[in-house]
Amino acid sequence: MKSSRMIWCILIVGILLPQSLAHPGFFTSIGQMTDLIHTEKDLVTSLKDYIKAEEDKLEQIKKWAEKLDRLTSTATKDPEGFVGHPVNAFKLMKRLNTEWSELENLVLKDMSDGFISNLTIQRQYFPNDEDQVGAAKALLRLQDTYNLDTDTISKGNLPGVKHKSFLTAEDCFELGKVAYTEADYYHTELWMEQALRQLDEGEVSTIDKVSVLDYLSYAVYQQGDLDKALLLTKKLLDLDPEHQRANGNLKYFEYIMAKEKDVNKSASDDQSDQKTTPKKKGVAVDYLPERQKYEMLCRGEGIKMTPRRQKKLFCRYHDGNRNPKFILAPAKQEDEWDKPRIIRFHDIISDAEIEIVKDLAKPRLSRATVHDPETGKLTTAQYRVSKSAWLSGYENPVVSRINMRIQDLTGLDVSTAEELQVANYGVGGQYEPHFDFARKDEPDAFKELGTGNRIATWLFYMSDVSAGGATVFPEVGASVWPKKGTAVFWYNLFASGEGDYSTRHAACPVLVGNKWVSNKWLHERGQEFRRPCTLSELE
Repeated sequence: MKSSRMIWCILIVGILLPQSLAHPGFFTSIGQMTDLIHTEKDLVTSLKDYIKAEEDKLEQIKKWAEKLDRLTSTATKDPEGFVGHPVNAFKLMKRLNTEWSELENLVLKDMSDGFISNLTIQRQYFPNDEDQVGAAKALLRLQDTYNLDTDTISKGNLPGVKHKSFLTAEDCFELGKVAYTEADYYHTELWMEQALRQLDEGEVSTIDKVSVLDYLSYAVYQQGDLDKALLLTKKLLDLDPEHQRANGNLKYFEYIMAKEKDVNKSASDDQSDQKTTPKKKGVAVDYLPERQKYEMLCRGEGIKMTPRRQKKLFCRYHDGNRNPKFILAPAKQEDEWDKPRIIRFHDIISDAEIEIVKDLAKPRLSRATVHDPETGKLTTAQYRVSKSAWLSGYENPVVSRINMRIQDLTGLDVSTAEELQVANYGVGGQYEPHFDFARKDEPDAFKELGTGNRIATWLFYMSDVSAGGATVFPEVGASVWPKKGTAVFWYNLFASGEGDYSTRHAACPVLVGNKWVSNKWLHERGQEFRRPCTLSELE
């Protein structure tokens, strides 16, 4: 009876789990992170100054100690004879009354004031818990998107890296904990196993195997692998037999396994389908229906372009329909895709213009927003992770010149377009599949602008990306890769005004490097005579 009551207590309390703290996701742009590099460099310089000051202080104390050591060694051999000399007697009084006090002040002097002051000033620019969690989530996102195993990431074996870096067992443990706080037990298991593997290989760390096994066993249990959870719990108890949570979990696991065994024995064939099936391991199901297709395209896989269609894609010189600015120096065009038609313009923005646009945008960069279809207002979202800023044509001649270049090459009026949006996607930065235009169930999406729907998108690539960062179109299987100085253009609406659903696209996570883009969303108003309507809905 007592044993039965204990089992039910275990069941009521449930399996004990490691403590967790939840933090909302956050993102830091590459621009801000490069500032942090300089901040850290400044702190290192300040720290070295402090070390030098402490070394100088110790050197003074050492010299004083050595001098006194010689003096007292002589004095203690013949104390009466030593103090019998009036000068020695005077200097002894002086040392004990004055010099030892000075030494005391020197020992007590805090040489860290300058360093602590600098640290306090710089601390306001330090990342917080949200930033650290955001960076961890970015790593998990990259792991899934680019099919990277934990060992590859931990050893820093990423494509295009210039500065190889490693993850310690403690780093892996922290990544597992971040996944754990999100109830993402799939990634918790992967990273706790990586931490355990590195500890087993002899890595010296501040974390111990007991802590890792504590999280790992629970993550495995949550995914339905009771046998492995039991094995890991026993392994933990071999290392720490008094571990309270593990002892409780062991009893619970054994009870559940015994119960399942009894059910399996007594169940008839027609009731076998009622047996509890283990949870399937894998990444948690999310709202994105084309997740697999999108991630394949980010890796350069699953591109749907037959050789026959590819032969119809051409490169050409484009004069903007005899625009005077491009007759003598036409723009270089390349067909990236046929349906929807995606055109790339080469050498369309200079390095000097790019730097001016970036310099204008950097002070204003803030978390990018999206239109909420229910409220029509701008809000932040986890599926768009970047920093952006808006630039008006009147504030700088370069921005105005870029706007007019877009108008001259597309033939569309930019006076009703949105301002030039500049975006920075740091490591892990992304914008999951979305439409640029408002669908029929979003009638108020651009109501405040009063310029109609987004008829077309112009996208400048203002940097090369070492790995990742493609613009992909999951509906049609297209991948467009960033190339500095180029721009891509496509229509979001058919000439009839109906939305082209094949233009659903995404900005893939940046795996290695830094992605700068700027885009111009052109609207319907003002295009009535530039792009006349057709009677056919899908033309």
